[in-house]
Amino acid sequence: MKSYDVVIIGGGLIGGAIAWELARHGVQVVLLDRQQPGREASWAAAGILSASPESPAAIPLVPLFKASLGLYPLFVAAVEEATGRTVDFRREGAIEAFFAGDARRELSTFIALNHGLGLAAEPLPVEEARELEPALSDKAHAAALLPDEASVDNRLLTEAVLAAAAKAETEIRTGAAVERLMRSSGRVTGVVAGGEMVGAAQVVLAAGCFSAQIADLARYAPMRPVRGQMVALHSEKVNVQRVLRSEHGYLVPRDDGRMVAGSTTENAGYEKGVTASGIEQILRAALEIAPGLAEAAIVETWSGLRPGTPDHLPILGPTDVEGLLIATGHYRNGILLAPVTAKLVREWITEGQTSLAVEAFSPMRFEQAPRASAAG
Repeated sequence: MKSYDVVIIGGGLIGGAIAWELARHGVQVVLLDRQQPGREASWAAAGILSASPESPAAIPLVPLFKASLGLYPLFVAAVEEATGRTVDFRREGAIEAFFAGDARRELSTFIALNHGLGLAAEPLPVEEARELEPALSDKAHAAALLPDEASVDNRLLTEAVLAAAAKAETEIRTGAAVERLMRSSGRVTGVVAGGEMVGAAQVVLAAGCFSAQIADLARYAPMRPVRGQMVALHSEKVNVQRVLRSEHGYLVPRDDGRMVAGSTTENAGYEKGVTASGIEQILRAALEIAPGLAEAAIVETWSGLRPGTPDHLPILGPTDVEGLLIATGHYRNGILLAPVTAKLVREWITEGQTSLAVEAFSPMRFEQAPRASAAG
């Protein structure tokens, strides 16, 4: 049986970033993925990097969003230097457009919420918004500029991070589905993957919505898949430089000329199909934002499975099994939260404590909830 310091279960951007961070600090790591690494939620995302919460449920995450967004420039620079690859990291900000009849009231609420959370956001006269982004619809009644927001090509980034991890001597195994943990005297000693025992002093679960399918781990990671369909468009006539979004959807530009449009939120189990109604919903939102895309070519459609949790918050931290750490459940924010998640897991493993307060995201909250309910 071959042994390592750390086994990471899951080879998406989160797992890859953790592996790279640990390997750079001299930790011997093996990363196991049930298929080709980087081909699930990380591959299917849009790559928006926003600290602004898209729902009240996400407000507790804002400090983590801000911390990770602050790490991104150095994170990208390091991975590009390590691999010689570029990942289409854009820092031009984002424009939020408002189309409803009460758009000015919605704008005011949006600005107040962001300012209250310590986030940069400013009203932008629609004429100025269209000067910045001529593709923006003239039916927008109000707009806001979020100057600190960014985007990245998540596919390029995931591939580069995995390459950087491999270059840092992380062993990456494909087609290595983990079946169960190995334990002894109350602590992990490794995993069983594909019938093979892999020894380790620490195990990190970062398998996204598939985390709960591993024996005995659903109690720490009660995950469910949430499908999101996507469309890539290409137009020779429409040029977009920054993320454009509304309450109904978004457009994210890429260096190769594509614009990624999304997305749906569906409880469809593990079915990753693309549907006519889903694509129609996305295109309707895209054309509301930028009507000039009506003649754009549809160059790709796809869907992915976001890792959802019961309270819509990520699951981060140690468990009551010594040596078992959870880093999953990032839902719609896995691309944004990859740098800070990698940092936190490395701190837990190498220092035994973290530089950020993340107790609210502990996997033990799901163990405690039934007991608290029963006691009440």
